[in-house]
Amino acid sequence: MKPAAFDYFRPDSVDAAVTALAASGGEAKLLAGGQSLVPLLNFRMARPRLLIDINRLAALDFVAEDGAGGLRIGALTRHRTLETAEPVRRLFPVVAAAMRHVAHLAIRNRGTLGGSLAHADPAAELPLLAVLLDAELHSNRGRHAAAGFFLGPLTTALGDDELLTEIALPALPPHTGWGFEEFALRRGDFAFAAVAALLTVADGRIAAARLAAGGVGEVPQRLGEIEASLVGAGREALAAAARRAAALVEPASDLRASAEYRRHLVGVLAERALNAAWVRAQ
Repeated sequence: MKPAAFDYFRPDSVDAAVTALAASGGEAKLLAGGQSLVPLLNFRMARPRLLIDINRLAALDFVAEDGAGGLRIGALTRHRTLETAEPVRRLFPVVAAAMRHVAHLAIRNRGTLGGSLAHADPAAELPLLAVLLDAELHSNRGRHAAAGFFLGPLTTALGDDELLTEIALPALPPHTGWGFEEFALRRGDFAFAAVAALLTVADGRIAAARLAAGGVGEVPQRLGEIEASLVGAGREALAAAARRAAALVEPASDLRASAEYRRHLVGVLAERALNAAWVRAQ
């Protein structure tokens, strides 16, 4: 199939894009990388009256250190940049590593950070990372904490006249290790389940922990109960924490995998991610 008819606008500034978005009355779609939107258009699952192509907005394509150990990343930054940029690899290596699981190189060359977050596929890597890293999402209308941004499958807190402009990642504590694990039938496919972990270790004990799961619910989720239980514990607690992670998630069955299988995967992947984070934190 081919898309239904639409008008096309390619603004030269963020203000012009926002103005067109607001004037559309909710009948516009933003085109960034197009890796999710174009298939929806072709299948006529999306029928916008206006397509606003933001690829000329160079002001939204950047990676910058914030001076406090964190990063500011423009919404138009490509997946490939997140995979290869030196500040990302140095300050948030979990992001660079996870990007290697995103589809294939041609798609990573086009797909964008803001596009993936706004699309909000519950099996995608970037929404999971945003929740894990306590990201703050900036738009022309304000700011959203990642924890409350994803409302459901392909549903976010963005308004019809709202354009993501920047994503802020706050600094991680010293001696923080990371782990990222996912399982898919083929490399580049959407994962049946994914788990990401951060552990801050001091004197052989866990000082802080973060654990998040994706692909096993309507939105990526932080497993706060397990995070709290790990504080003060040693490496011997990780296997039990992974088993609890499997018990806490409530995945659905579909044509690809049963709920029971996805729950099993969370336990296996969580143990791998937690152990990798422990080793990297030393």
